[in-house]
Amino acid sequence: MKDRTREAIFNLIGPEISGKHAIDLFAGTGALGLEAISRGAARATLIEQHYPTAAIIRENVAGLGLEDRAEVVTANVFIWQRRGPELSEEPWCVFCSPPYDFFVDRTDEVLRLVGELMEVAPEGTVFTVESDARFDFTQLPLPDRWTVRNYAPAVVGIFRKEKEGGFPGENGS
Repeated sequence: MKDRTREAIFNLIGPEISGKHAIDLFAGTGALGLEAISRGAARATLIEQHYPTAAIIRENVAGLGLEDRAEVVTANVFIWQRRGPELSEEPWCVFCSPPYDFFVDRTDEVLRLVGELMEVAPEGTVFTVESDARFDFTQLPLPDRWTVRNYAPAVVGIFRKEKEGGFPGENGS
């Protein structure tokens, strides 16, 4: 993710991060999860499949003295999610920024990942999804509730899980 895209995301959701559990899917450098902590997130879970990259994230976490607030999980995000990870009951801030090709080559898996996390997420959770123009954000669950912004080449969608309206299937809806 480019610095300007990351900055734009945090400008849009910054105040909402405070006290949340940041979940950085496809963490890469871990910049999103670590920045979320610096902006008030209670803790972060960073999932990165590439072992050497995950090791660098761990070094950065240690260098920042955040071992008690940041967990680095070396795993395939799709498998991690299917195993039903134990996540906090406090609201989350989910960052989903996979390689852009995943939105073309693995569309169903990405949609299932986001949809299933949306279903189990606590109220007050904020989701951000970053892709490029090849992905049609109307494919996401509750497409009319996503705010989509263009930061070429990136396109970012933001969803807020709120009590009113909830999510289909919640509270008998």
